[in-house]
Formats: sequence, structure tokens, C-alpha cells
Amino acid sequence: MAKQIHNESIGHLIRRYIMLLLGASLAAVAIELFLVPNTIIDGGVIGVSLLLNQITNINFGILVLIINIPFLYAGLKRLGKDFLFSSLFSIISLAVVENLLHRFEPFTDETLLATVFGGLMLGAGVGIVIRNSGALDGTEILGIIITKNIPFSVGEFVMFLNIFIFVWAGFVLGWEQAMFSILTYYIASKTIDSVGQGFNETKAAIIISNEYGKIAEAVSENLGRGITKIYGKNSYQDTDTEVLYVVITRLEMSELKNIVHDIDPDSFITIMDTQEVHGGKFRQAAH
Repeated sequence: MAKQIHNESIGHLIRRYIMLLLGASLAAVAIELFLVPNTIIDGGVIGVSLLLNQITNINFGILVLIINIPFLYAGLKRLGKDFLFSSLFSIISLAVVENLLHRFEPFTDETLLATVFGGLMLGAGVGIVIRNSGALDGTEILGIIITKNIPFSVGEFVMFLNIFIFVWAGFVLGWEQAMFSILTYYIASKTIDSVGQGFNETKAAIIISNEYGKIAEAVSENLGRGITKIYGKNSYQDTDTEVLYVVITRLEMSELKNIVHDIDPDSFITIMDTQEVHGGKFRQAAH
């Protein structure tokens, strides 16, 4: 089990859980007042839960919780207890708020409006949750685990799963509704990108700190990532320094920032988008 080296302040913890509740509530509003009344789904666990809800009438919130629990448990060792608790809180909040919204009328019965605004609100909610170290959908966690032994990236694996979900939706809901659902998924994904600060599959981080040794050790111990040390020179003080370079998954971004800040609050960290990662042991290290 990865060790947690940082102690989050009570104030920061409360603020983070308030944001998790806000994100889950936005997602619940999108689902209950936009998507469900217009027979539209999203991808991933939320999409599967919505489809099963249509077929079986089992409560959507219960389905999301039940389906996500195995994925969260499987990802516990890799992503840590903080991520597990944050995700459970977010998923339970989604289920509770979604149930509270049953008494309200949907905002619109125009399918296109529901698709656009439902996708925007769902993406914003999921993005806020991810930005605060949680998750509402376990498919990416499953992807991180499964792709250890197959020649596909996490993004490719999730996309492959979603193809089956939307084909299934075509048979259950009709092909027109399936196409609206794909549009919702696309809009939500792009919104997540914006809210989650360029929420791509992988990120490259450059860290400049006088505590580079402690940071490199902590990142390796807590995230299982290899660190590349680049020798540089501080132009202001004309002194030699070491710059750390590491590639991480998007679910690890928040944890990396917490680790670096707790060791050296004055450190300089830059997190950049990466288009592709090849070679080395990146995929193996992610599991």
C-alpha cells in the first residue's frame, strides 16, 4: 500500500469535500433533470447505470455505487486511501442528490437542449470531482489495471468500452437516442478537459526545488513513478541545481501537487499536456 506522506489541513480538507459535493450535485442535476427525462445516457459507469435503470427500474444511484465499488477497491493500492474516500463520498453524494431531485420537473423536453446543457453540466461536475482528487466513474481505474498486460493505452481502452455501451444504447433506446448520447459524451469530455485543467490521459511535470532529493524519493514511493533528474543552472544566483521530470496519469496530478507542496511550499512546478507516451516503463509503473 502506498504511504501517504502529506497531512492535509482541516480547512483544505473541508473545502475539498465541499467541492466534491458541488461536483457530484452538478452531475446529479444533469442526469436527473436533463438526460434521464430525455432518454439520453453518458459513457462509462454512469452510462451503464442509466441503461440498467431503463431496463430494470433499479435506482440509478444504487447502480452507480454498486458498479463502481469493485473498480475503486481494485484501484486502492495504486491510487491510495485519499482517492478511495473522496470517490466514495462523491458517488454517494451523486446518489443522494439524484434521489432528492426526483420531485422536480425536468428543465426541458427538447432533446438537443438536454444533450448540450446536460453534457456541459455533467462534464463540469465530473471535472470538479476529478480536480479535487475524486472520481465518479470507475472505468478509467479499470483501464489503468487492465492495460498493464495489453498493448493499449488507458484512453483507448475506455473508448473501446464506450463503443459497446453506445451500441447497446442503440438497441435499448433507439439509434437516434444513441447518437444524442454520443454527442452528450463528447460535450461532457470536452468540458472535463476545461474544468480539469487540460484533463488528458497523461501529464508531464517539471519540478524545480532545493528539496529535489526528498521530492524524488516521495514521488517514487507514493506514486510508483520513475524520476528523471536534469542538471541545470539557476541564472539568478548562478548556482547548479537539479530539475525533476516525471510523467503521470491524470488521476495522479492532484496527488503529485500535494506531495511537492508539502515537502517544499516554495517549489516551482509546471504540468504540461502530453500527446503520447511510448517506451520505458511508464505503463508498468502505472499499475
